[in-house]
Amino acid sequence: MSFAFERPNLYDYDIYPKVIPAGKETRITVRPLGARRQFMPGQSYTAVIKAMTGGKPEYFPSTAEYVTVNVQCSSDGTLTFTHTFTKEQEYFIDIQYINHKGANAVERFSVYCVDGDLANVYPFIGDLHMHSCCSDGNQEPETVCANYRRWGYDFIVLTDHRRYYPSLRAMRFYENLPTELNILPGEEVHLPKAFDQFIDPHIINAGGEYSVNAMIERTDVPDASLDPSERSLYGECPPVMNQEQYESVIQETMDDLDIPEGLDRVPAAGVKWAFDEIKKAGGLAIWPHPTWIHDTFHNPDLFQDFMVKNHIFEAFEVLGGENYFEQNGFQTLRYYEDRAKGFHYPVVGSTDSHSSNVTNRNGFICSTIVFSPANERKALLDSIRAFRSVAVDTISKEFRLVGEMRYVRYACFLLKNYFPIHDEACSEEGRLLKQYFCGDETDKADAIRTLNAMQGRVSKLLKKYFAF
Repeated sequence: MSFAFERPNLYDYDIYPKVIPAGKETRITVRPLGARRQFMPGQSYTAVIKAMTGGKPEYFPSTAEYVTVNVQCSSDGTLTFTHTFTKEQEYFIDIQYINHKGANAVERFSVYCVDGDLANVYPFIGDLHMHSCCSDGNQEPETVCANYRRWGYDFIVLTDHRRYYPSLRAMRFYENLPTELNILPGEEVHLPKAFDQFIDPHIINAGGEYSVNAMIERTDVPDASLDPSERSLYGECPPVMNQEQYESVIQETMDDLDIPEGLDRVPAAGVKWAFDEIKKAGGLAIWPHPTWIHDTFHNPDLFQDFMVKNHIFEAFEVLGGENYFEQNGFQTLRYYEDRAKGFHYPVVGSTDSHSSNVTNRNGFICSTIVFSPANERKALLDSIRAFRSVAVDTISKEFRLVGEMRYVRYACFLLKNYFPIHDEACSEEGRLLKQYFCGDETDKADAIRTLNAMQGRVSKLLKKYFAF
């Protein structure tokens, strides 16, 4: 969903690589895409390379970084030159030339220099919280995944309320198809009452190897299965507890937990226990939408403070679900205020969508960019735990980003210069996945043939645009 953010000349020229390690001499290619924009073979051009964070030399001569390179246009209209970028930041490359009217003109391009851990990871965009018709969503799990691939998602965590098996269903349906979409197991955990008291805070189990919902006997999930293959990724999971056993573990958690005066003890202990179980399952324990207005705020302020001070969760869903300010706005302010107080936690953005159709106003409003060595479950989750994630807000036409400054700056560049191209590569794949799920045998065969022919598009983009 990043087409509105691209640079004006993104489809008139191809510049690669776009992301370059610091201190490494790199060959840059600028190739026109169409005759009208073509450079003149044999003609000399000037490339001025400008470090974005250094300032203009006439105003900040000590910090400015302007380098001029003379470039000769090749016989096929391509410009190539080598340069060593020195510092992690965005660099402008201004190509100066005389246009067809005889006037001085400048064509501006951007590249990004990365250092440290970013020099060996790639950007993947996805969603860690969404629903299908297996709970209160509108489409089947397979359709949800296909639709989001069509709009550029690299990974999806399907998190139906109280149900883990829909994510497994989608994974198993597509696992043998030639697709680069990564579907992770997941669920939204809703704990049953304990000691006749509600435990209402919602909990996201993203990528866990077994279901936390299914650890407890319950009557509110009529389609629940006790079969380990339906409640775990590898067929291995804890035994199911009855109500007495469940209340016993909640009581043990209450006894061990320092719960502040005035806070309801049972919900606090229940949430702590559930988050700990998600971690045991190898999942990412995400705290979603505390200021969602569910009659009142879903989580009271005292409970929010307790969650942060006691490090109950692993990642905070700072953006997602609704388009009113009280949710994403207040959650963003909490994140930055907590950082100022010394509380440091990773952030994610999710749609919490209940319809994957583009007509859904809230279906594509938030997402997460993860900088990971691979689009693989453990690598993605570990990268978020390592704080290499940015929450993306696309509620309005102009995107907003939440996270650490270093990663936000990089993500901003990518949303304008890389993801529009990436999204185009994903779009047809998503359409074909849906055709395979919804179509007849002829449709399925046609989808497989085309998917095989186009397999690996995103991998090729990563190899082309990231000089690692």
